[in-house]
Amino acid sequence: MAKMMFGDTEETVVTRDEFPLEKAREVLSNETIAVLGYGVQGPAQAMNLRDNGFNVIVGQRKGSPSWDKAVQDGWVEGETLFTLEEAAKRGTFISYLLSDAGQMKQWPAVKAGLERGNTLCFSHGFAVTYSDKTGVVVPPDVDLVLLAPKGSGLSVRRLFQEGKGINASYAVEQDFSGSAEEKVCAYGIGVGSGYLFETTFKKEVYSDLVGERGVLMGALAGIMDAQYNVLRENGHSPSEAFNETVEELTQSLIKLVAENGMDWMYANCSTTAQRGALDWRPRFQKAVEPVFKELYESVASGREAEIVLKANSEPNYKERLQAELDEMHSSEIWRAGESVRKLRP
Repeated sequence: MAKMMFGDTEETVVTRDEFPLEKAREVLSNETIAVLGYGVQGPAQAMNLRDNGFNVIVGQRKGSPSWDKAVQDGWVEGETLFTLEEAAKRGTFISYLLSDAGQMKQWPAVKAGLERGNTLCFSHGFAVTYSDKTGVVVPPDVDLVLLAPKGSGLSVRRLFQEGKGINASYAVEQDFSGSAEEKVCAYGIGVGSGYLFETTFKKEVYSDLVGERGVLMGALAGIMDAQYNVLRENGHSPSEAFNETVEELTQSLIKLVAENGMDWMYANCSTTAQRGALDWRPRFQKAVEPVFKELYESVASGREAEIVLKANSEPNYKERLQAELDEMHSSEIWRAGESVRKLRP
């Protein structure tokens, strides 16, 4: 494990150079990796591990659309594809990738399949951190670890197929075997992580929930809506408003930020853009920082967890979710987006 400086802070990171794929295969050579759940992260992690030569099986509810998808992806019933309960029993390294609500519901069956010395791995710290709400209390005689890719399952798979990789955090909550850290790092390399950085279950879920509700999704969508609406109210066309709000960001500027950072992107824009962005940046920070503080407190207090579990447990949740997504899809900004995307060369 290497120490690297990020700003003024030293962090533990694991790279492919110091932990090559060959070493990862050796560390997990005697393990049967059972990926439980084939929804968001499951397909990417399971297929990447399979392509990298690990012994992988998949557990999924039989007869579900996700079961059918697993069959289409080449998992064979009775050989590499089993029910959740059977896969949990067969696995020695169990990667628990159901939804947070699903993990809570299936936990008794998964717990029953755990044996002394097994490894239980999560890709989200939710169920363990909020165990008082989920009931997921892990026995002390297993390794309890976390490997959390910093992106969607689609990105994990796509970047792997491109020969790249997405960064991931890792944590060790219980080290019963004495080799839990080595095993979770091997798993991270196996799923194709670019590099691994150390965290804890609690820090992972706090940062993840804040990020999803903030810059990554909630705040981003809200800011886009606000700017688009103001431009439209002042007579700008849908195409112009969308291009200035979304298209230029996603197709140009954010890629420059990804390559070399925000300062480099500023330096490679017009002087007019530079000056305006530098002047307005602190005003936006001052305006939204109180909202982020409120958001963090809501996460840390467990309120966001309660909201999620309550909503996801309601029988009509999927119908309500679809109605909310349909409303977003039918809004003018994203209808304009559909038209703009069709015109991309």
